[in-house]
Formats: sequence, structure tokens, C-alpha cells
Amino acid sequence: MPISRRGFLAGLPLLLAGCTTNADYANYGPIADEPYPIKRIPLEKFKPELRRQEVAYATREPAGTIVVDTPARRLYYVLGEGRAIRYGVGVGRNGYALAGHAYIGRKAEWPGWTPTGKMIARDPRNRRYAGGVSGGLSSPLGARALYLYRGGGDTMFRIHGTTQPWSIGQAMSSGCIRMMNHDVIDLYNRVKVGARVLVLQA
Repeated sequence: MPISRRGFLAGLPLLLAGCTTNADYANYGPIADEPYPIKRIPLEKFKPELRRQEVAYATREPAGTIVVDTPARRLYYVLGEGRAIRYGVGVGRNGYALAGHAYIGRKAEWPGWTPTGKMIARDPRNRRYAGGVSGGLSSPLGARALYLYRGGGDTMFRIHGTTQPWSIGQAMSSGCIRMMNHDVIDLYNRVKVGARVLVLQA
């Protein structure tokens, strides 16, 4: 018996829910034991491949390395022995991107944010934030930030959380790598200061 359009649309949430595992619900549920409460991620709005999961991953990079595949909008935390944790990410617009090797120079929980002079020049609306934004639910860096360094200096690029989870999978930031707050907390807990980072571009 054919299914009407109305019947299909009514059953769509159940169909999408069928692609969601118990692990997904556990990974993206509400987090109450943070300085600022983190809400549940509405998984039905995200493709399953953008959710955190362990996958097969062939690379010459050693375990503990972060590999950012910018064109694919994916970040991998290398576990070794052909495995990695894969996360969906948001990346920078064309022309605003880091490429090649770097390392984690420092880490921060609920970091504040101050736009750089270049950010203000590109978008004058950022001038109102020139004095900085305190860490918390309003900070564009979200719940965690990993600061990328080269040769002892800050590159001004970060891997960080976001107040705009819908931007995951998109190319729209000022060059930094965005993650869902749930995912950046998970990565933050795995990675150490000094860890190697490889950013792949097209």
C-alpha cells in the first residue's frame, strides 16, 4: 500500500532516530557538571557521519596526533593501529585557513575570546568585541579551546567549541576549527599540550 506524503513526513523523525545509536545519545546528552550547563544536541538535525565515533583510519601520523581534514570537514584523533576517533567539524572560509603541521601550545576550559585586528578589518561588526568576551555560554570559543602553535609562537588558529552547533560541517569561520561542545570536551580530555597537529587542505 503506497505511503502518502503526509505519512512519510510524520514518520521521518522515527526514520532518522533509527540511524541514532545509544552511544550517540550518551555522547550528546545534556552535561550538568560543567561551570555552564550544556544542552542536549538535537541529533536528528545532524548527519550520522558528523557524530563522534571510532573508525578505521590509515595514517603515518603517530598515536596522539590530531589530523584535520579540512575539505572533508572531519577531525581525527589518531589512536594507532589503524584506528582513530572521528569528529565532524566546521572549518574556515576559503582564504582563512592554516595548513601543514602545528602543535598544541596550550589548552583552556571555557576560554574568553578577543577578535584579532584582521578579524575586525574583515568584519567591522567585530569591533564591538574588541575589549574581549568573557568565557561562558556567550563566548564564540565554546567550552574548550586548543591553541595551535608553530616554532614557539601562537598561530592565532584554534580548535574550539561553538555556540552555533548548526555550523558543524560548514566552511564559515575565520579559519579556526569548530567542534560541538560535547566533542571538543572529549578531544580536550584526550589530547596533551605539545601534541602534534596536521591540517590538510585541498
